Amino acid sequence: MDSRGHGARGANRSESIGAPDTIYTNGKFLKVDPLFGVASAVAVRDGRFVAVGKIDEISALAGPNTAIIDLGGRTVLPGLIDTHAHVEQAGLIKYTVQLNDVTTVEQALARIGEHAGRLPKGKWVRGAQWHPVSQLAEKRFLTREELDRAAPHNPVCLPIGHFTLVNSEAFALAKITKDTPDPDGGIIHRDKSTGEPNGTLEEAAEDLVHALLPEWSDEDRDEQMKFAMRYFNQFGLTSAISAAVDPATFRAHQRVRQAGQASLRISAMYAPTGGLNPSMTIEEWELFFSRIGAASDFGDDWLSYSGVKLQIDGGMTLRTAAMRDGYPDDREYKGTIVIEPSRFNALVAAANRYGWRVGVHAVGDAAIDRVLDAYELADAERSIKGRRFIVIHGSLMRPDQMQRAKKLDVRVDAQTSFLWDKAAVVAKFLGKDTADRAFPMRTMIDIMGLKLIGQGTDYPINLLNPFVNMYVMVTRRDKNGDVYGEGERISRKEAIQLYTSAASRYSFSEDKVGSIEPGKYADMVVLSDDIMTIPEEGIKDITAVRTIVGGRTVYDGEAIS
Repeated sequence: MDSRGHGARGANRSESIGAPDTIYTNGKFLKVDPLFGVASAVAVRDGRFVAVGKIDEISALAGPNTAIIDLGGRTVLPGLIDTHAHVEQAGLIKYTVQLNDVTTVEQALARIGEHAGRLPKGKWVRGAQWHPVSQLAEKRFLTREELDRAAPHNPVCLPIGHFTLVNSEAFALAKITKDTPDPDGGIIHRDKSTGEPNGTLEEAAEDLVHALLPEWSDEDRDEQMKFAMRYFNQFGLTSAISAAVDPATFRAHQRVRQAGQASLRISAMYAPTGGLNPSMTIEEWELFFSRIGAASDFGDDWLSYSGVKLQIDGGMTLRTAAMRDGYPDDREYKGTIVIEPSRFNALVAAANRYGWRVGVHAVGDAAIDRVLDAYELADAERSIKGRRFIVIHGSLMRPDQMQRAKKLDVRVDAQTSFLWDKAAVVAKFLGKDTADRAFPMRTMIDIMGLKLIGQGTDYPINLLNPFVNMYVMVTRRDKNGDVYGEGERISRKEAIQLYTSAASRYSFSEDKVGSIEPGKYADMVVLSDDIMTIPEEGIKDITAVRTIVGGRTVYDGEAIS
């Protein structure tokens, strides 16, 4: 498929403009420019597109050392951008017990027991994030007693996302007993009959155990980061907004970047204290931002800050999303607000005061109200317009809230892939009507426009696969084929834009990536099938054949190890 060569006309032209390093030819390049045009060849030099057009025009630019890569007619997209993923979590695949594919409590406990059996006595059993309520046939968390049986000689820490499951060994190390009070912003869940902790820690209570986990060495973190980037690359991803980056993780990003080993462009949502409900006082928080000496959107094209990350509520499947009208089975219960409103407003205002934009995890409509209230207050002190503050998730956003967000120039970055395997659980807790209006992309695009929206996955909460996500956006079908909110379907073109040109705006990178145009970085993905013509059911099965970042192939179809 690769060859070298040029014609005389190409040699003349290459002498005047400089020959490309590489020409990719015989492809269907969806440029995702304003006209959503199509090209059949591109030329790349020094990591950027220097020409985009027809095969004969681009072939004429070749020089004696230009590599010619024939794509065999395959479809090519701009490099895909996930606007909300916990990138570093992919690096833990080799270091933690993997539970994302188990379907019963018995399978989960067997997997944990096997992993514990390979560890020395007393060493932590650490889990990668998974979602037992949607995955397991039993639709529940594992209990403390079950984890004790699976790992009787090892402390267990299994994060879920806003919850962590632990066993008695972990409780003993953390000195958590029946008499331990709930920390501010968290809950130690307890057995209703005995009052003893039942093995589930929620929000800030998770930190009581997480704080005991031994730190990874710098070498471990760097290897994890490089593996994570390669893992993202195999799905055609060339950039990501890393969702909640603590200081140690950011340092690992810096080391990998400085060593020239990065294969994924990262813009980080910073979590200065490691958590999304910062433990600092308001005074400490303001002092931190007054002294850090940098503001958001600072960095280079491989690594930057996109803002500071906060959280206001929980999640739909966790029954903790903050809802205007309460939950169908108990209208008095309206979910969880994890930061008291006046404190939340002060945190947002202080970050804004020192040039940091803010992104807030907000799922329920009541939570989104709180975020927009805080953004309006901050805007009155220092304008946030044009600075792209973010509602992260916006899962149950209402049309009136979309209007408010548009007025403030606030982005919404959603994860429709959540519906792939969790729509039924949302319907169970919040009703089918609510599940139907979850991630209302059609309404959002119509009201706010593509420039204020992006799509990601919240990996590892959801599958990282962008083509599964695009399938759900286009069809509104879950993995069982059930349809949720058919009126919120969007076009294939719009789904692609949400992963490319629209997504690039999150990190103010729209002039550098997100489309295949001269002058932009040569980030692109070669697809197994034509996403524009394949039957709808086939969209979810598309794979990346080759992923290219800055003109360099970082994935060539081979599984990573």
